[in-house]
Amino acid sequence: MVKRKDPNNTEFDFFIPLMHDVPLKDQRETMERPFFSLQKRKRLKPIEYESPNNDVWVKVEAMPAYGMATIWDADILVWAAAVLNHMKVQGVNDLPRTLKTTTYDLLRAIKRDTSGRGYQELQAALQRLETTSIRTSIRAPKRRTEAQFGWLDGWTLEVDPESGQPRGMTITLSNWVYEGIVNERSLLTMHTDYFLLTGGLERALYRIARKHAGNQRDGWTCRIEVLYEKTGSDSQPKEFNRMLRKVVER
Repeated sequence: MVKRKDPNNTEFDFFIPLMHDVPLKDQRETMERPFFSLQKRKRLKPIEYESPNNDVWVKVEAMPAYGMATIWDADILVWAAAVLNHMKVQGVNDLPRTLKTTTYDLLRAIKRDTSGRGYQELQAALQRLETTSIRTSIRAPKRRTEAQFGWLDGWTLEVDPESGQPRGMTITLSNWVYEGIVNERSLLTMHTDYFLLTGGLERALYRIARKHAGNQRDGWTCRIEVLYEKTGSDSQPKEFNRMLRKVVER
């Protein structure tokens, strides 16, 4: 797998919590199923997934103006899960659904460029996370109950009126996302270098393997056609196989 260089590892700031001091967390139920686009180009084609035993289904649709939320956009949700989990460990009882930070701190936390371009990409990611529509039966398959939601219920970006520079920001998690994060057994720890993985397929493979394999001594096996469905790739199966071999060979 290919990792890019961390753009923020040249300086140390005592006043900004380092993410390697706050374990990265992700939701188990979203790690093994296709909820995000694996491409940085705009995806409008819906994701439609049904588990092999037909118990769980997922449908993800994009708003044409913004496109579908990508697996890189999901880094913001990983950050939110890590922050809320850290607050829980610290003994905070009333965990907030709206998180406050600065654009600079968030971009540093998810190991992104903190320049003007990074700010623009962050804004685009927030738009996709808010407007992407998800329907799923994942939390109550036997009761045939479905939920519809977006990843975020809202967000704000504050800009200095004089300099035009970004300042504070807030993100409000949707109820579905928030409930999944605060649930006692819903989170898995991720490697701190996850944010540095460059490829969408690489990221999806890591998430799927982390969910299924974990620390199992004998590992985990999966048929290629099942793996193809779990990633939500919009590539043709033949192209997916080629891309998969390329990842394995690295």
